Amino acid sequence: MATLEVKNLHVSVTDDETKQTKEILKGVNLSMKTGEIHAIMGPNGTGKSTLSQTIMGQPGYTVTEGEILLNGENILEMPVDERARKGLFLAMQYPAEIQGVTNAEFLRAAINARRPANDQISVMDFIKKLDHNLALLDMDESMTERYLNEGFSGGEKKRNEILQLLMIEPSFAILDEIDSGLDIDALKVVSKGVNSMRGENFGSLIITHYQRLLNYIVPDTVHVMMGGKIVKTGDAELAKKLEAEGYAGLRDELGLDVKLVDDNH
Repeated sequence: MATLEVKNLHVSVTDDETKQTKEILKGVNLSMKTGEIHAIMGPNGTGKSTLSQTIMGQPGYTVTEGEILLNGENILEMPVDERARKGLFLAMQYPAEIQGVTNAEFLRAAINARRPANDQISVMDFIKKLDHNLALLDMDESMTERYLNEGFSGGEKKRNEILQLLMIEPSFAILDEIDSGLDIDALKVVSKGVNSMRGENFGSLIITHYQRLLNYIVPDTVHVMMGGKIVKTGDAELAKKLEAEGYAGLRDELGLDVKLVDDNH
C-alpha cells in the first residue's frame, strides 16, 4: 500500500507581469492511500489546479510552508521526473505536443523509466499490453505511430493520457479537469479506463469543477476546496449535494468569508 499526504501546504504564485506574489493555497491537508479514489471539487480560482501542479513539482509554484509526503518521504525537493519515477502521474487539461517522438516510443520509455535497467519491458510484452489497452479505450492502432499529442483533437488527447495511465501503472494518478470539453461518449471511455485501474495498487485524486465526471468514476471521498483550503470532506453524496445547491450554499452554511468567482456554481 502506498500513501500520499499533503500537510499544511501553503503555496504562492508570482505574477510575471506585475511581479506581485499571491498566496493561493493556505494550509491544505489531505491524506490518501492506494485503493482509494478521492475527488477535489471547488469553484474556479480556489487553488485546485495549483494543488495538482505543486504535487507534481511544476515550476512557478513556491511552497512557503508544509510538506508533501509520498510513502512518508518528502518529495518537495524532487524534480518532476523523479516524482514520476516514484509513482506519481499527472493528467491535465492541456497536455503538451511533442514532435519527433511517437506515442509508442514515449510509452515504452516511460514504462522502462520506472523499471530497473536489467528488467526492461520486452517488445512482445509491450505490444500485448498496448493492444489490450487500445481496445479498452476504443482507440485506433495508428494513434501509437503519431507524434505525441501533435494534431490530436481534445478528445484524442484525453484518451491518450488515459492510455499513458494504463500503460505506466502509477501508484497515484492526479487527474486535473480531464472532463473539460469532453462529450458524453468520450467521458464514458475516459472513465472506463480509470475505473479499470481501480484496485489496491492504485489511487487517484480527481480534480473537477462539475459533478458529472463523478457519476462515472464514483469517488470514495470528496473534498471541497474554497479560498485555498479544504473546507469540507464527505462521500460521493457531497458532490451531488454541491451540484444541486451550488458552492455559495455550502460557503454560507459553513460561514466562510470567501468570494466566489461565479456564485451560480
